[in-house]
Amino acid sequence: MKKKLFLFALFPLMVSSLTGCSKKADFNIGILQWVPIEALTKATNGFKKAFKEGIGSKTVSFEVKDAQGESSAGSAAINTFVSKGKDLIMGNATPSVILAANATTTIPVVGTSVTTYEGAFGGKIPSNVTGTSDLADLAKQAKMIFDWVPDASKIGILYCTNESNSQYQSEMISKEILKIKRDADIQVITFADTNELILNLSAKVNSLDALYIPTDNTCADNAESINSICSGKLPVIAGEEGICRKCGLATLSIDYYHLGEITGEMAVEILLNGKKPSELPIRYDEDLTGYYNTDVLAALGISPSAIPEGYQAL
Repeated sequence: MKKKLFLFALFPLMVSSLTGCSKKADFNIGILQWVPIEALTKATNGFKKAFKEGIGSKTVSFEVKDAQGESSAGSAAINTFVSKGKDLIMGNATPSVILAANATTTIPVVGTSVTTYEGAFGGKIPSNVTGTSDLADLAKQAKMIFDWVPDASKIGILYCTNESNSQYQSEMISKEILKIKRDADIQVITFADTNELILNLSAKVNSLDALYIPTDNTCADNAESINSICSGKLPVIAGEEGICRKCGLATLSIDYYHLGEITGEMAVEILLNGKKPSELPIRYDEDLTGYYNTDVLAALGISPSAIPEGYQAL
């Protein structure tokens, strides 16, 4: 009988202990990353680190979903976040932010790795949306092409038609290229899927002097295929480090981890300090770092003495 009474007395303590283990965090955040590429993963990790540091002794629970580039998977993830009543949704890449904004007008949505929010939302950003942009200085991007390929005349620009931000970058950098070289022959190469990418790029690879790839998630996801086509034949100038690492000759890239940190700081302003998304302007990472790919340099037969000043090996 004493044994039974002892166990009965312990029962409330056991329940209390279990309840304590499952205590809800102070902040619950849903994160939708569009594709599992290096740049976006860095942004996600930077966001988590900065948010944790910004909230001090308070706790946070992150639920991270990867859409694998599929709208259906992305929509399902966002709907789950909304149904669970997340305190904030972080959308990593333009499609993620758009899906989140379409699903809720009340939960704050903070984006990252987005080129232009105005372009993504047709000129008017929803009041519950803010975030960071990965748009680099396109004048400097255009100059980079000629720094590495001074005599370039025929310049290709490659992007996926499903990436509206890439179309924007293509149009803007084309204007910057023509400011530098008025008679440049700019050839835009577009694709909708991997098969089209291989077919369309293969048809152009031998007729171009240089190829520029903007911060295009689909290109990043297919960088190895691009490398197999261009290796030793065509210098690829990339809009960001992750693409350059796999298929590019050179890049002037922002640090996506740092961009994620800025995004995390914005989320802290909203959840901890009571700011509304509409009160926080879109922020940028102004620092660009020049990198070159030693393997591609060697494959193209470019002498190390020809490396422009200000670039470092990846």
